[in-house]
Amino acid sequence: MATTAKNTICLWFDGTAEEAARFYTSTFPDSALLAVHRAPGNYPSGKQGDVLTVQFTVLGIPCLGLNGGPSFKHSEAFSFQVSTADQAETDRYWNAIVTNGGQESACGWCKDKWGLSWQITPSALVQAITDPDQAAAKRAFDAMMTMKKIDIAAIDAARRG
Repeated sequence: MATTAKNTICLWFDGTAEEAARFYTSTFPDSALLAVHRAPGNYPSGKQGDVLTVQFTVLGIPCLGLNGGPSFKHSEAFSFQVSTADQAETDRYWNAIVTNGGQESACGWCKDKWGLSWQITPSALVQAITDPDQAAAKRAFDAMMTMKKIDIAAIDAARRG
């Protein structure tokens, strides 16, 4: 039996918690599928034996996928922010999410096919928009505002002026 963390992120799904958990754990390092629990009885959106919850970690963060039914949807009010070291890592995560039924958004945000939002954020972007040189930070910020997936070379060029 998997141990339970003091604080676990619970993500609501409409019958696809196991599929989502398997995608997340195969896409991101330091991630694992820990347990799949089946319902011991019937419930409003399922029946006995259906997958009810899935315990997993994403980038070391404990998560519980709950197959709660169609009542609630994911929104941008919650997102995973993934710090990336370089363009290759940024591209790898972004492309995995977007090409698996997801969609691009703005400023490094994308949404997976289950509606969960992800911020794929290169550390170079954070450094650029928090540069003590306010003019350089603004140039980098303005460049970011025109992007979907973050282009680190373009951010660096904007920062330099």
